[in-house]
Amino acid sequence: MTSIDNIIKREVNPFGLINLKPGNFWGEKQDSSNSVDSIHQEVITEIEELLDLVIKDNRSRSLLLLGDSGSGKSYLLGRLKRILNSKAFFAYIGPWANSDYIWRHILRSTVDSLIQTPEGQQESQLLLWLKNLSAFTKSNNSWLFLQSDRRKFIQHLKRTYNIAGLYNPDFFFGVLHDLTDPELYPIACEWLRGDDLSEESMQALKVSRCIDSEDEAKNILANFGRISDQTQPIVLCFDNLDNIPRLSPDYQDFQSLFNVNTTIHNSYLKNFLVIISVITDTLRRNLDSIPLADKQRIDKTVKLKKINLEQVEALWTYQLKPLHQQANSQPTPAIFPLTQQFLTESVRGGKTLPRNALTLAKNEYQQYKLRLIDIKERPSQDGNAKNVKIGIEIPGQTKPSIVITITEPTTDGTTIAAEFELLWQKEYKKNQEKIKKITLLSAPDLIGNLKEALEALQVQGIKQKLISGKYAGYSLSYQQPGKRERIGIVWTEDSNMTSFFNIMNASLKAIQNQLCDKLYLIRIGSVGNGKLKGYQLYQQIFTGTENIHIKPNLPSVHVLATYHSLVNAAEAQELVVAGKTIKLQELQKLIRESQLLNKCTLLQNLGIVAEIENTVKNRRDFRSVQNFLFNLVKTEKCMGVPTLIKNCMAEFPDVSESDIGLLIEDLYQAKKIKIINQKEKLQDRLILLNV
Repeated sequence: MTSIDNIIKREVNPFGLINLKPGNFWGEKQDSSNSVDSIHQEVITEIEELLDLVIKDNRSRSLLLLGDSGSGKSYLLGRLKRILNSKAFFAYIGPWANSDYIWRHILRSTVDSLIQTPEGQQESQLLLWLKNLSAFTKSNNSWLFLQSDRRKFIQHLKRTYNIAGLYNPDFFFGVLHDLTDPELYPIACEWLRGDDLSEESMQALKVSRCIDSEDEAKNILANFGRISDQTQPIVLCFDNLDNIPRLSPDYQDFQSLFNVNTTIHNSYLKNFLVIISVITDTLRRNLDSIPLADKQRIDKTVKLKKINLEQVEALWTYQLKPLHQQANSQPTPAIFPLTQQFLTESVRGGKTLPRNALTLAKNEYQQYKLRLIDIKERPSQDGNAKNVKIGIEIPGQTKPSIVITITEPTTDGTTIAAEFELLWQKEYKKNQEKIKKITLLSAPDLIGNLKEALEALQVQGIKQKLISGKYAGYSLSYQQPGKRERIGIVWTEDSNMTSFFNIMNASLKAIQNQLCDKLYLIRIGSVGNGKLKGYQLYQQIFTGTENIHIKPNLPSVHVLATYHSLVNAAEAQELVVAGKTIKLQELQKLIRESQLLNKCTLLQNLGIVAEIENTVKNRRDFRSVQNFLFNLVKTEKCMGVPTLIKNCMAEFPDVSESDIGLLIEDLYQAKKIKIINQKEKLQDRLILLNV
């Protein structure tokens, strides 16, 4: 064990490790040991009381969760799921790309959440919900008996429930049965979430149609409610709503969401708790656009308050505890290297928002770390830069044995860029783990993500809905950069060939009506064969013409999804980089300057960004790994070599420690970093940024 000061020098800032923009709680595991239970406990109690009422009488209820940006709304939803998942099923529903598809978006998001497995359980929420239906818990027929016979399973459910109010009960109950078959479970989930299945998959499920309209999506969701009177409630958590479509420059489309909530109540759908989480100011700005009748369907409104000094101190203590445990003696106070004086002086009025508390701690911790390594500033002739003298203390010596002078900008632009790229990498990794195939995203979401990237890259004349009709939300058009021609985009991954025919037919009409000069079809799936009319139209459009079919790769979708998640955070004022809240225009500027979207092969194929030269053919491209290493050093200024390696291996588990060591050596040889104590043991070596 060693002194706390040496630990601080070598370790990453613990407040820089916190995710200040939590999203879907099924992809963000919370550590209960790092939770301050007293924070917002009164709100959790109120919500649990409302949930208990739903459990008691099965009547659906709605709650409006308000709070300032940075008050912890998204984190609170994750905490609710963690605490209450044993008594309710939880669904996370983020912003939707197109209000014409809001019910389909809600159904897809709900099923995506229901197929998740709660902590401590062996089966998904969906199977737990199914097995706890009253048809099985109050039946003389055993679950295993009914599970083994599809016809008897369907008949039993039809006898148990009033099928007069159910939508397509034979199809619905049949698909519920198929959930019990491990081979059919995946496509049964796809049908429930509204995927447009292939003819072969539909035959396997014994269904004649898929869920391809708003009414059908609403009715399937209603089916869940109408047969759920005895099972646990489903909590629908709407979050990150600042990036929903707009009705006008002044108003976002909260009207559609509140209309959904009213429909749940008016249709007497049972066993739902609807939680709408929104920034207080956002709701205030949009309140006039919501009809009074819809507002009155909210049963309860709760608002998150600021936290007090005691809670701030507890929050800091939890974050610093892992560092303190490594020290040879426990530092005092428990928030060391932060002080009680700093706490009381920096938190004015004795209360602040959780995010502000963490940002304050991060900055003060970093200042202490820099003082430890003896950073001294003196004026520079360059008004935009400062000279920094860094003295490194070697164990056993009273004076710094090495002094390095570097020139560093006074602005935080370099740090912001480095920290932004680190944040991007973390978000990209999450999307890699979450999105295993392109069809997990709906066509409106895919085209919406592409639209956001085009806007960031300053593409002009973007218009949604190039094609008309049922599949209009699958398309857009824009002005080709540097040219006068208008480009049309249609993106569909629907497996059903009838749907493909309809999309190709609508695309042909758009071309004939001269709505675009060139059409791109984005589709990785099959386009059929010569016997199919959709394929024949496809050949007519793309053979011997300037129109192009692009087959997107999964990494391109990961890039677009990563940027989309950052847009959501920026719109919600939850994107914090280097202590600064980044707005959408600033995010767009950062993404252009970083050229991170240039890695998207799809954007390259569209001619929007230049192709990245491949200088490492036939071997692993380590550029992203090396960028991560360098950016982490940029943000930390000083850290231990083992710490840098450990963090890199956590981010890139498929890269070996020896390869990381070579990449660090490359940075050293390029004079981008300094390595101190090279002759000492690995755990005693430090890395400094060399600017």
